[in-house]
Amino acid sequence: MAQTLLVIGSLIFGTLGSIHLFYTFFTHKFDPRDIEVKYAMESTTPRLTQETSIWQGLIGFNASHSIGAILIALFFIPLAIMHNDIIQSSLWFSVLPAGIGLSYLILAVKYWFKVPTIGISLATLCFLGAAIVYNT
Repeated sequence: MAQTLLVIGSLIFGTLGSIHLFYTFFTHKFDPRDIEVKYAMESTTPRLTQETSIWQGLIGFNASHSIGAILIALFFIPLAIMHNDIIQSSLWFSVLPAGIGLSYLILAVKYWFKVPTIGISLATLCFLGAAIVYNT
């Protein structure tokens, strides 16, 4: 049961990350509704550096965020399927997905919108359930 919950939670993360990456590079879904705001973001640099624009930073942050979610799936799905014994014998590997899920959930509730919050909530519940089953 724990293995199944871990795989399902990881699949949710991987799916959300893949959709997010696709939206970042192949759609205008993250563009502001007011095109003037996009132009301002493209022509403004952060105080930290003049080597990038606010818009380039946004694209980069969205892409790296997506890669992080995909990496969770690419790591935990094969680990759960082919080396479940490692997760069963390791407190670290059994609770890490729950910690990651809770971290993403805090961000989703505070900064994002309903769809990713629901998906991350479901994945996190799977991760928490798996952690409980692995450790009892």
